Amino acid sequence: MVLLAAAVCTKAGKAIVSRQFVEMTRTRIEGLLAAFPKLMNTGKQHTFVETDSVRYVYQPLEKLYMVLITTKNSNILEDLETLRLFSRVIPEYCRVLEESEISEHCFDLIFAFDEIVALGYRENVNLAQIRTFTEMDSHEEKVFRAVRETQEREAKAEMRRKAKELQQARRDAERSGKKVPAFGGFGNVSSVSSGSLITDTIVEPEKPKITPSAVRSSGPSKALKLGAKGKEVDNFVDQLKSEGETIISTSGKRGSDISKVLPPPVNMESVHLRVEEKISLACGRDGGLQNMEVLGMVTLRVTDEKNGRIRLIINNNDNKGLQLQTHPNVDKKLFTAESVIGLKNPEKSFPLNNDVGVLKWRLQTTDESLIPLTINCWPSESGSGCDVNIEYELQEENLELNDVVICIPVPSGVGAPVIGDLDGEYKHDSRRNLLEWCLPVIDANNKTGSLEFSIAGQPNDFFPINVSFVSKRSYCDIQVTKVSHVDGDSSVRFSTETSFVVDKYVIE
Repeated sequence: MVLLAAAVCTKAGKAIVSRQFVEMTRTRIEGLLAAFPKLMNTGKQHTFVETDSVRYVYQPLEKLYMVLITTKNSNILEDLETLRLFSRVIPEYCRVLEESEISEHCFDLIFAFDEIVALGYRENVNLAQIRTFTEMDSHEEKVFRAVRETQEREAKAEMRRKAKELQQARRDAERSGKKVPAFGGFGNVSSVSSGSLITDTIVEPEKPKITPSAVRSSGPSKALKLGAKGKEVDNFVDQLKSEGETIISTSGKRGSDISKVLPPPVNMESVHLRVEEKISLACGRDGGLQNMEVLGMVTLRVTDEKNGRIRLIINNNDNKGLQLQTHPNVDKKLFTAESVIGLKNPEKSFPLNNDVGVLKWRLQTTDESLIPLTINCWPSESGSGCDVNIEYELQEENLELNDVVICIPVPSGVGAPVIGDLDGEYKHDSRRNLLEWCLPVIDANNKTGSLEFSIAGQPNDFFPINVSFVSKRSYCDIQVTKVSHVDGDSSVRFSTETSFVVDKYVIE
Protein backbone atom coordinates (compact mmCIF):
# COMPACT_ATOMS: atom_id res chain seq x y z
CA MET A 1 0.00 0.00 0.00
CA VAL A 2 1.01 3.61 -0.52
CA LEU A 3 -0.55 5.89 2.08
CA LEU A 4 -0.48 9.53 1.04
CA ALA A 5 -1.92 11.18 4.15
CA ALA A 6 -3.84 10.52 7.38
CA ALA A 7 -6.18 13.20 8.67
CA VAL A 8 -8.90 13.93 11.20
CA CYS A 9 -11.48 16.27 9.70
CA THR A 10 -14.96 17.58 10.33
CA LYS A 11 -18.01 16.45 8.40
CA ALA A 12 -17.63 19.60 6.31
CA GLY A 13 -14.13 18.57 5.23
CA LYS A 14 -12.18 20.99 7.43
CA ALA A 15 -8.83 19.49 8.41
CA ILE A 16 -8.15 19.49 12.17
CA VAL A 17 -4.90 17.53 12.03
CA SER A 18 -3.26 16.00 8.97
CA ARG A 19 -0.02 14.09 8.45
CA GLN A 20 1.36 13.71 4.90
CA PHE A 21 3.69 10.75 4.29
CA VAL A 22 4.75 11.79 0.77
CA GLU A 23 5.65 15.17 -0.72
CA MET A 24 2.39 17.10 -0.90
CA THR A 25 1.52 20.79 -0.62
CA ARG A 26 -0.87 22.18 1.93
CA THR A 27 -3.19 23.41 -0.82
CA ARG A 28 -3.33 19.93 -2.30
CA ILE A 29 -4.25 18.18 0.97
CA GLU A 30 -6.84 20.83 1.89
CA GLY A 31 -8.41 20.45 -1.54
CA LEU A 32 -8.59 16.65 -1.21
CA LEU A 33 -10.19 16.87 2.23
CA ALA A 34 -12.65 19.56 1.11
CA ALA A 35 -13.77 17.29 -1.75
CA PHE A 36 -14.18 14.27 0.54
CA PRO A 37 -17.66 15.08 2.01
CA LYS A 38 -19.09 15.80 -1.44
CA LEU A 39 -18.13 12.32 -2.64
CA MET A 40 -20.12 10.71 0.18
CA ASN A 41 -23.51 12.13 -0.91
CA THR A 42 -24.25 9.14 -3.09
CA GLY A 43 -26.53 7.32 -0.65
CA LYS A 44 -24.29 4.24 -0.55
CA GLN A 45 -22.99 2.75 2.68
CA HIS A 46 -19.26 2.15 2.29
CA THR A 47 -16.09 2.78 4.25
CA PHE A 48 -14.26 4.12 1.20
CA VAL A 49 -14.85 6.35 -1.82
CA GLU A 50 -12.68 6.84 -4.89
CA THR A 51 -11.84 9.54 -7.39
CA ASP A 52 -9.82 9.31 -10.57
CA SER A 53 -6.55 9.71 -8.68
CA VAL A 54 -6.96 8.73 -4.99
CA ARG A 55 -8.98 6.57 -2.64
CA TYR A 56 -10.47 7.78 0.67
CA VAL A 57 -10.75 5.16 3.42
CA TYR A 58 -12.65 6.58 6.39
CA GLN A 59 -14.32 5.83 9.72
CA PRO A 60 -16.78 8.11 11.55
CA LEU A 61 -15.69 9.34 15.00
CA GLU A 62 -18.90 10.88 16.39
CA LYS A 63 -18.95 14.32 14.67
CA LEU A 64 -15.58 13.81 12.99
CA TYR A 65 -13.97 11.51 10.43
CA MET A 66 -10.71 9.60 10.49
CA VAL A 67 -9.61 9.62 6.84
CA LEU A 68 -6.76 7.85 5.06
CA ILE A 69 -5.90 9.05 1.56
CA THR A 70 -4.21 6.30 -0.48
CA THR A 71 -3.37 5.53 -4.09
CA LYS A 72 -5.97 3.56 -6.05
CA ASN A 73 -3.75 0.54 -6.46
CA SER A 74 -3.19 0.04 -2.70
CA ASN A 75 -4.54 -3.06 -0.97
CA ILE A 76 -7.97 -2.15 0.44
CA LEU A 77 -7.75 -4.86 3.14
CA GLU A 78 -4.46 -3.48 4.45
CA ASP A 79 -5.93 0.02 4.25
CA LEU A 80 -8.87 -0.99 6.46
CA GLU A 81 -6.57 -2.68 9.01
CA THR A 82 -4.43 0.46 9.14
CA LEU A 83 -7.52 2.62 9.53
CA ARG A 84 -8.63 0.59 12.56
CA LEU A 85 -5.24 1.13 14.19
CA PHE A 86 -5.40 4.89 13.54
CA SER A 87 -8.90 5.00 15.07
CA ARG A 88 -7.69 3.20 18.21
CA VAL A 89 -4.76 5.58 18.64
CA ILE A 90 -6.89 8.74 18.85
CA PRO A 91 -8.73 7.86 22.13
CA GLU A 92 -5.33 7.16 23.72
CA TYR A 93 -4.57 10.88 23.67
CA CYS A 94 -8.03 12.53 23.52
CA ARG A 95 -10.61 12.06 26.27
CA VAL A 96 -13.46 13.26 24.06
CA LEU A 97 -13.65 13.19 20.30
CA GLU A 98 -14.20 16.89 19.74
CA GLU A 99 -12.44 19.43 17.56
CA SER A 100 -10.93 21.35 20.50
CA GLU A 101 -9.56 18.18 22.11
CA ILE A 102 -8.03 16.97 18.82
CA SER A 103 -6.38 20.35 18.26
CA GLU A 104 -4.97 20.40 21.79
CA HIS A 105 -3.26 17.00 21.31
CA CYS A 106 -2.38 17.42 17.63
CA PHE A 107 1.37 16.90 18.07
CA ASP A 108 0.85 13.79 20.18
CA LEU A 109 -1.32 12.38 17.39
CA ILE A 110 1.22 13.27 14.69
CA PHE A 111 4.00 11.52 16.61
CA ALA A 112 1.80 8.44 16.95
CA PHE A 113 0.88 8.55 13.23
CA ASP A 114 4.58 8.57 12.38
CA GLU A 115 5.04 5.34 14.30
CA ILE A 116 2.30 3.65 12.24
CA VAL A 117 3.39 4.73 8.75
CA ALA A 118 6.85 5.54 7.37
CA LEU A 119 7.28 6.92 3.82
CA GLY A 120 3.79 5.77 2.88
CA TYR A 121 4.14 2.18 4.07
CA ARG A 122 2.62 0.55 7.16
CA GLU A 123 5.00 -0.37 9.97
CA ASN A 124 4.49 -3.69 11.76
CA VAL A 125 3.49 -2.21 15.14
CA ASN A 126 0.60 -2.57 17.57
CA LEU A 127 -0.99 -0.14 19.99
CA ALA A 128 1.21 -1.10 22.95
CA GLN A 129 4.38 -0.59 20.90
CA ILE A 130 3.18 2.79 19.68
CA ARG A 131 2.58 3.86 23.29
CA THR A 132 6.08 2.71 24.28
CA PHE A 133 7.76 4.45 21.35
CA THR A 134 5.97 7.77 21.87
CA GLU A 135 6.76 7.78 25.59
CA MET A 136 10.46 7.43 24.64
CA ASP A 137 11.19 5.08 27.53
CA SER A 138 14.83 5.37 28.59
CA HIS A 139 16.74 2.94 30.79
CA GLU A 140 19.21 5.66 31.80
CA GLU A 141 16.34 7.90 32.87
CA LYS A 142 14.86 5.12 35.01
CA VAL A 143 18.22 4.56 36.70
CA PHE A 144 18.59 8.29 37.35
CA ARG A 145 15.08 8.55 38.85
CA ALA A 146 15.65 5.47 41.00
CA VAL A 147 18.88 6.93 42.38
CA ARG A 148 17.24 10.28 43.05
CA GLU A 149 14.26 8.66 44.81
CA THR A 150 16.64 6.62 46.97
CA GLN A 151 18.51 9.77 47.95
CA GLU A 152 15.26 11.54 48.79
CA ARG A 153 14.08 8.62 50.95
CA GLU A 154 17.39 8.58 52.81
CA ALA A 155 17.19 12.33 53.39
CA LYS A 156 13.63 12.03 54.74
CA ALA A 157 14.65 9.17 57.03
CA GLU A 158 17.56 11.25 58.33
CA MET A 159 15.27 14.22 58.99
CA ARG A 160 12.77 12.02 60.83
CA ARG A 161 15.58 10.62 62.97
CA LYS A 162 16.79 14.13 63.80
CA ALA A 163 13.26 15.24 64.66
CA LYS A 164 12.85 12.30 67.04
CA GLU A 165 16.15 13.15 68.72
CA LEU A 166 15.06 16.76 69.23
CA GLN A 167 11.67 15.77 70.59
CA GLN A 168 13.19 13.13 72.90
CA ALA A 169 15.65 15.68 74.24
CA ARG A 170 12.79 18.10 74.90
CA ARG A 171 10.84 15.42 76.79
CA ASP A 172 13.91 14.46 78.84
CA ALA A 173 14.43 18.11 79.75
CA GLU A 174 10.77 18.48 80.78
CA ARG A 175 10.85 15.32 82.92
CA SER A 176 14.00 16.50 84.72
CA GLY A 177 12.26 19.76 85.59
CA LYS A 178 14.44 21.98 83.46
CA LYS A 179 13.19 24.53 81.04
CA VAL A 180 13.62 23.60 77.42
CA PRO A 181 16.70 25.37 76.00
CA ALA A 182 16.80 27.01 72.62
CA PHE A 183 18.84 25.43 69.83
CA GLY A 184 19.66 28.53 67.82
CA GLY A 185 23.45 28.80 68.32
CA PHE A 186 26.35 27.95 70.58
CA GLY A 187 27.36 30.69 73.05
CA ASN A 188 28.05 29.57 76.62
CA VAL A 189 26.43 26.14 76.64
CA SER A 190 28.53 24.55 79.40
CA SER A 191 26.05 25.56 82.08
CA VAL A 192 23.18 23.59 80.52
CA SER A 193 24.09 19.98 79.78
CA SER A 194 20.98 19.16 77.76
CA GLY A 195 21.53 22.27 75.64
CA SER A 196 25.07 21.23 74.73
CA LEU A 197 23.92 17.70 73.93
CA ILE A 198 21.36 18.92 71.42
CA THR A 199 23.68 21.50 69.92
CA ASP A 200 26.35 18.87 69.32
CA THR A 201 23.78 16.68 67.62
CA ILE A 202 22.76 19.42 65.24
CA VAL A 203 26.20 20.47 64.10
CA GLU A 204 27.71 17.11 63.16
CA PRO A 205 30.12 18.00 60.34
CA GLU A 206 29.33 14.94 58.20
CA LYS A 207 25.63 15.80 57.95
CA PRO A 208 25.19 18.45 55.25
CA LYS A 209 21.38 18.40 55.49
CA ILE A 210 21.28 20.72 58.53
CA THR A 211 23.10 24.02 58.35
CA PRO A 212 24.43 25.19 61.72
CA SER A 213 24.47 28.80 62.78
CA ALA A 214 27.72 30.74 62.81
CA VAL A 215 29.82 30.47 65.97
CA ARG A 216 30.41 33.72 67.78
CA SER A 217 33.95 34.04 69.19
CA SER A 218 33.27 36.53 71.98
CA GLY A 219 30.67 38.66 73.65
CA PRO A 220 27.40 37.69 75.22
CA SER A 221 25.27 35.26 73.24
CA LYS A 222 21.54 35.50 72.70
CA ALA A 223 21.38 31.94 71.49
CA LEU A 224 20.31 30.39 74.79
CA LYS A 225 17.26 32.42 75.64
CA LEU A 226 15.47 30.00 77.91
CA GLY A 227 12.04 29.04 76.64
CA ALA A 228 12.61 30.52 73.18
CA LYS A 229 12.41 28.52 69.96
CA GLY A 230 15.62 28.30 67.97
CA LYS A 231 15.72 29.19 64.31
CA GLU A 232 17.35 25.91 63.40
CA VAL A 233 14.53 23.90 64.94
CA ASP A 234 11.95 26.04 63.14
CA ASN A 235 13.73 25.60 59.82
CA PHE A 236 14.11 21.89 60.47
CA VAL A 237 10.42 21.42 61.26
CA ASP A 238 9.41 23.53 58.26
CA GLN A 239 11.57 21.32 56.07
CA LEU A 240 9.87 18.21 57.44
CA LYS A 241 6.44 19.74 56.83
CA SER A 242 7.38 20.57 53.24
CA GLU A 243 8.23 16.89 52.75
CA GLY A 244 4.74 15.90 53.88
CA GLU A 245 5.60 14.81 57.43
CA THR A 246 3.17 15.42 60.31
CA ILE A 247 4.84 17.25 63.20
CA ILE A 248 3.22 17.34 66.63
CA SER A 249 4.35 20.21 68.83
CA THR A 250 5.37 19.20 72.35
CA SER A 251 6.55 22.56 73.64
CA GLY A 252 5.50 22.51 77.27
CA LYS A 253 1.92 21.25 76.82
CA ARG A 254 0.70 17.70 77.00
CA GLY A 255 -1.63 16.27 74.40
CA SER A 256 -4.62 16.43 76.76
CA ASP A 257 -4.00 20.11 77.40
CA ILE A 258 -3.74 20.84 73.71
CA SER A 259 -7.00 19.02 72.93
CA LYS A 260 -8.82 21.15 75.49
CA VAL A 261 -7.99 24.39 73.73
CA LEU A 262 -9.08 23.17 70.26
CA PRO A 263 -12.21 25.00 69.06
CA PRO A 264 -15.38 22.90 69.15
CA PRO A 265 -17.29 22.18 65.92
CA VAL A 266 -19.53 24.89 64.61
CA ASN A 267 -22.97 25.07 66.34
CA MET A 268 -22.05 22.36 68.83
CA GLU A 269 -24.21 22.66 71.93
CA SER A 270 -23.44 21.31 75.40
CA VAL A 271 -25.63 18.32 74.48
CA HIS A 272 -24.47 16.95 71.13
CA LEU A 273 -25.90 13.94 69.32
CA ARG A 274 -24.48 11.99 66.40
CA VAL A 275 -26.71 9.71 64.33
CA GLU A 276 -24.41 7.51 62.27
CA GLU A 277 -25.29 4.80 59.78
CA LYS A 278 -23.09 2.55 57.67
CA ILE A 279 -24.24 0.33 54.80
CA SER A 280 -22.68 -2.84 53.43
CA LEU A 281 -24.30 -4.19 50.25
CA ALA A 282 -23.56 -6.77 47.56
CA CYS A 283 -25.69 -7.25 44.44
CA GLY A 284 -25.45 -9.60 41.48
CA ARG A 285 -24.77 -8.23 38.01
CA ASP A 286 -27.89 -9.95 36.69
CA GLY A 287 -30.08 -8.64 39.50
CA GLY A 288 -30.83 -9.93 42.95
CA LEU A 289 -29.66 -8.64 46.32
CA GLN A 290 -27.12 -11.03 47.83
CA ASN A 291 -26.83 -9.23 51.16
CA MET A 292 -27.52 -5.83 52.64
CA GLU A 293 -26.71 -4.72 56.17
CA VAL A 294 -27.20 -1.30 57.74
CA LEU A 295 -25.68 -0.57 61.15
CA GLY A 296 -26.69 2.56 63.03
CA MET A 297 -25.95 4.24 66.35
CA VAL A 298 -26.97 7.30 68.33
CA THR A 299 -24.01 8.72 70.27
CA LEU A 300 -24.48 11.28 73.04
CA ARG A 301 -21.86 13.76 74.30
CA VAL A 302 -22.56 16.02 77.27
CA THR A 303 -20.11 18.82 78.07
CA ASP A 304 -22.07 20.74 80.73
CA GLU A 305 -22.65 19.31 84.21
CA LYS A 306 -26.02 21.04 84.43
CA ASN A 307 -27.32 18.96 81.53
CA GLY A 308 -26.09 15.58 82.77
CA ARG A 309 -29.50 14.30 83.93
CA ILE A 310 -31.47 14.34 80.70
CA ARG A 311 -33.76 12.18 78.56
CA LEU A 312 -33.87 11.81 74.78
CA ILE A 313 -37.18 11.57 72.93
CA ILE A 314 -36.73 9.35 69.86
CA ASN A 315 -38.91 9.53 66.74
CA ASN A 316 -38.77 6.11 65.08
CA ASN A 317 -40.41 6.14 61.65
CA ASP A 318 -38.94 2.80 60.63
CA ASN A 319 -41.00 0.48 58.47
CA LYS A 320 -38.17 -1.78 57.32
CA GLY A 321 -37.95 -4.14 60.31
CA LEU A 322 -35.01 -2.85 62.36
CA GLN A 323 -33.53 -4.61 65.36
CA LEU A 324 -33.10 -1.98 68.10
CA GLN A 325 -30.83 -2.29 71.15
CA THR A 326 -30.23 0.19 73.96
CA HIS A 327 -27.20 0.64 76.20
CA PRO A 328 -27.22 -1.63 79.31
CA ASN A 329 -27.55 1.42 81.59
CA VAL A 330 -30.58 2.73 79.69
CA ASP A 331 -34.10 2.01 80.95
CA LYS A 332 -35.38 -0.49 78.34
CA LYS A 333 -38.97 -0.48 79.61
CA LEU A 334 -39.16 3.29 79.28
CA PHE A 335 -37.77 3.10 75.76
CA THR A 336 -40.15 0.31 74.70
CA ALA A 337 -43.20 2.05 76.10
CA GLU A 338 -42.53 5.69 75.25
CA SER A 339 -39.49 5.74 72.86
CA VAL A 340 -37.58 7.70 75.50
CA ILE A 341 -33.93 7.11 76.35
CA GLY A 342 -33.09 7.68 79.99
CA LEU A 343 -30.83 6.08 82.57
CA LYS A 344 -32.15 3.28 84.79
CA ASN A 345 -31.19 5.35 87.81
CA PRO A 346 -32.69 8.84 87.18
CA GLU A 347 -30.47 10.31 89.89
CA LYS A 348 -27.32 9.59 87.89
CA SER A 349 -25.91 11.75 85.11
CA PHE A 350 -24.53 10.83 81.74
CA PRO A 351 -20.70 10.88 81.65
CA LEU A 352 -19.20 14.28 80.88
CA ASN A 353 -16.97 14.88 77.83
CA ASN A 354 -17.33 11.29 76.64
CA ASP A 355 -19.04 9.84 73.59
CA VAL A 356 -21.64 7.37 74.82
CA GLY A 357 -23.55 5.08 72.44
CA VAL A 358 -27.09 5.04 73.85
CA LEU A 359 -28.97 3.32 71.02
CA LYS A 360 -27.94 1.13 68.10
CA TRP A 361 -29.82 -0.72 65.40
CA ARG A 362 -29.24 -3.27 62.69
CA LEU A 363 -31.05 -4.07 59.45
CA GLN A 364 -30.17 -7.16 57.44
CA THR A 365 -32.21 -8.07 54.39
CA THR A 366 -32.28 -9.51 50.87
CA ASP A 367 -35.34 -7.49 49.85
CA GLU A 368 -34.45 -5.67 46.61
CA SER A 369 -37.03 -2.96 47.27
CA LEU A 370 -34.92 -1.70 50.18
CA ILE A 371 -31.82 -1.00 48.06
CA PRO A 372 -31.25 2.78 48.38
CA LEU A 373 -29.50 3.17 45.00
CA THR A 374 -29.80 0.53 42.27
CA ILE A 375 -27.11 0.19 39.61
CA ASN A 376 -27.76 -1.65 36.33
CA CYS A 377 -24.87 -2.38 33.94
CA TRP A 378 -25.56 -3.65 30.43
CA PRO A 379 -22.42 -4.49 28.45
CA SER A 380 -23.12 -5.73 24.91
CA GLU A 381 -20.48 -6.98 22.53
CA SER A 382 -20.06 -5.21 19.19
CA GLY A 383 -17.71 -5.69 16.27
CA SER A 384 -14.94 -3.55 17.76
CA GLY A 385 -15.43 -4.27 21.48
CA CYS A 386 -18.22 -3.58 23.97
CA ASP A 387 -20.95 -0.95 24.23
CA VAL A 388 -21.69 -0.42 27.92
CA ASN A 389 -24.81 1.24 29.33
CA ILE A 390 -24.99 1.94 33.08
CA GLU A 391 -28.04 3.32 34.83
CA TYR A 392 -28.74 4.33 38.41
CA GLU A 393 -32.05 4.85 40.20
CA LEU A 394 -32.66 6.29 43.67
CA GLN A 395 -35.32 4.10 45.30
CA GLU A 396 -35.30 5.87 48.69
CA GLU A 397 -36.54 9.27 47.57
CA ASN A 398 -36.22 10.79 51.05
CA LEU A 399 -32.43 10.44 50.80
CA GLU A 400 -30.02 12.98 49.34
CA LEU A 401 -26.75 11.34 48.34
CA ASN A 402 -23.69 13.55 47.92
CA ASP A 403 -20.33 12.97 46.24
CA VAL A 404 -21.49 9.81 44.52
CA VAL A 405 -18.70 7.94 42.69
CA ILE A 406 -19.46 4.81 40.62
CA CYS A 407 -16.18 3.01 39.74
CA ILE A 408 -16.29 0.76 36.69
CA PRO A 409 -13.22 -1.36 35.86
CA VAL A 410 -12.09 -1.15 32.22
CA PRO A 411 -9.59 -3.30 30.28
CA SER A 412 -5.98 -2.19 30.24
CA GLY A 413 -3.95 -1.43 27.15
CA VAL A 414 -6.92 -0.56 24.92
CA GLY A 415 -7.00 3.20 25.39
CA ALA A 416 -9.59 5.51 26.91
CA PRO A 417 -13.30 4.70 26.58
CA VAL A 418 -15.36 6.65 24.07
CA ILE A 419 -18.10 8.36 26.08
CA GLY A 420 -21.60 8.70 24.64
CA ASP A 421 -24.55 9.96 26.69
CA LEU A 422 -23.52 11.11 30.16
CA ASP A 423 -25.25 12.51 33.24
CA GLY A 424 -22.70 14.14 35.55
CA GLU A 425 -18.95 13.89 34.96
CA TYR A 426 -16.40 11.14 34.41
CA LYS A 427 -12.69 10.51 34.98
CA HIS A 428 -10.57 7.82 33.38
CA ASP A 429 -7.80 6.55 35.64
CA SER A 430 -5.43 4.75 33.27
CA ARG A 431 -3.12 3.66 36.11
CA ARG A 432 -5.80 1.81 38.04
CA ASN A 433 -7.81 0.95 34.89
CA LEU A 434 -10.97 2.55 36.27
CA LEU A 435 -13.70 4.74 34.82
CA GLU A 436 -15.10 6.91 37.62
CA TRP A 437 -18.61 8.25 37.10
CA CYS A 438 -18.99 11.24 39.44
CA LEU A 439 -22.33 12.74 40.47
CA PRO A 440 -22.34 15.64 42.98
CA VAL A 441 -25.94 15.05 44.14
CA ILE A 442 -28.57 12.35 43.68
CA ASP A 443 -31.98 13.19 45.15
CA ALA A 444 -35.68 13.09 44.29
CA ASN A 445 -35.16 15.69 41.55
CA ASN A 446 -32.25 13.74 40.08
CA LYS A 447 -33.25 10.17 40.86
CA THR A 448 -32.20 8.54 37.57
CA GLY A 449 -29.26 8.89 35.21
CA SER A 450 -27.21 6.95 32.70
CA LEU A 451 -23.74 6.62 31.23
CA GLU A 452 -22.89 5.10 27.86
CA PHE A 453 -19.42 4.31 26.60
CA SER A 454 -17.62 2.05 24.16
CA ILE A 455 -14.30 0.28 24.60
CA ALA A 456 -12.58 -2.89 23.51
CA GLY A 457 -13.16 -5.78 25.90
CA GLN A 458 -15.48 -8.53 27.13
CA PRO A 459 -18.63 -8.12 29.29
CA ASN A 460 -16.88 -9.64 32.33
CA ASP A 461 -14.21 -6.91 32.19
CA PHE A 462 -16.61 -4.30 33.64
CA PHE A 463 -17.26 -5.98 37.00
CA PRO A 464 -17.18 -5.65 39.96
CA ILE A 465 -18.61 -2.11 40.14
CA ASN A 466 -18.02 -0.20 43.40
CA VAL A 467 -20.14 2.69 44.65
CA SER A 468 -19.39 5.29 47.30
CA PHE A 469 -21.41 8.21 48.64
CA VAL A 470 -22.19 10.22 51.78
CA SER A 471 -25.49 11.57 53.03
CA LYS A 472 -26.62 13.89 55.80
CA ARG A 473 -29.95 12.08 56.10
CA SER A 474 -30.69 8.86 57.93
CA TYR A 475 -31.62 5.80 55.89
CA CYS A 476 -33.67 4.19 58.67
CA ASP A 477 -35.30 7.53 59.61
CA ILE A 478 -34.53 7.47 63.34
CA GLN A 479 -34.26 10.96 64.84
CA VAL A 480 -33.91 12.62 68.23
CA THR A 481 -36.69 15.18 68.34
CA LYS A 482 -36.34 16.54 71.87
CA VAL A 483 -33.99 16.54 74.87
CA SER A 484 -35.42 17.36 78.29
CA HIS A 485 -34.30 17.46 81.92
CA VAL A 486 -35.31 14.58 84.15
CA ASP A 487 -36.60 17.06 86.74
CA GLY A 488 -39.27 19.43 85.48
CA ASP A 489 -39.30 18.11 81.88
CA SER A 490 -37.90 21.43 80.61
CA SER A 491 -36.33 21.41 77.15
CA VAL A 492 -32.55 21.41 76.66
CA ARG A 493 -30.82 22.94 73.66
CA PHE A 494 -28.99 20.29 71.65
CA SER A 495 -27.21 19.89 68.33
CA THR A 496 -27.32 16.92 65.96
CA GLU A 497 -25.06 15.45 63.28
CA THR A 498 -26.46 12.85 60.90
CA SER A 499 -24.35 10.78 58.51
CA PHE A 500 -25.04 7.82 56.23
CA VAL A 501 -21.88 6.40 54.63
CA VAL A 502 -20.76 3.37 52.61
CA ASP A 503 -18.66 0.58 54.08
CA LYS A 504 -19.06 -1.67 51.02
CA TYR A 505 -21.32 -1.23 48.00
CA VAL A 506 -20.49 -3.59 45.17
CA ILE A 507 -22.19 -5.06 42.11
CA GLU A 508 -20.37 -8.32 41.35
